Amino acid sequence: MADETRQRLIDAAGTVFAEKGYEAASVRDICNAASANLAAVNYHFGGKRELYVTAVRHAQCCRQEDVPFPEYPADMPPETRLREFIGTMFERMLSTNRPRWHLEIMLRELARPTEACAAVVEDYIRPMADALRTILNELLPDDLSVEQRWMIGFSTVGQVLFYYVHQPIIRLLTQNPEGNTFPLELLADHVTRFTLAAIGAGPPVVSRKAAFTAAKSEAES
Repeated sequence: MADETRQRLIDAAGTVFAEKGYEAASVRDICNAASANLAAVNYHFGGKRELYVTAVRHAQCCRQEDVPFPEYPADMPPETRLREFIGTMFERMLSTNRPRWHLEIMLRELARPTEACAAVVEDYIRPMADALRTILNELLPDDLSVEQRWMIGFSTVGQVLFYYVHQPIIRLLTQNPEGNTFPLELLADHVTRFTLAAIGAGPPVVSRKAAFTAAKSEAES
């Protein structure tokens, strides 16, 4: 029963925090939404701040558990591992099976980081960054600096984050108000090819001939 109450508080808190933000959310609102008494927050979490950190970590943890990163075979080419890594990121971020507050509270945390962000970085994001850097290091020239390697990793993840953070704008631009505008497989293939082309480990995303033909066709239309 105690575990059930604790989970109700996390789900209710996530919804309230996502809607109102940390400062505007009240413990009373959260407890009412969770059908719990006011003392329950202190009993289970020690206070509002700890409950907020728990809700943010829960939103990230569920993503990890629902879509774990695959175990890569030793002989899998780094290009294929990169595609699998990017595909897993898209599945985690754009899954329609998770509560909406998971996305909303993480967007708030990205916009205004708190100590919850530090916890998420150490528990979840740093291991992912290390895995991506291992893959990229097999594809990048040896003479690149550490800073350049970090930036290439950030640029790769940034492409995925764009579709995560800007879903509402993408839906408006493409006139598709519901659901994912692009299939996840298509997105993963595009970002992988774009990244490989950018670092010189793959062909151009669009060949010069194809680009010229498209531009000529558009000019003549």
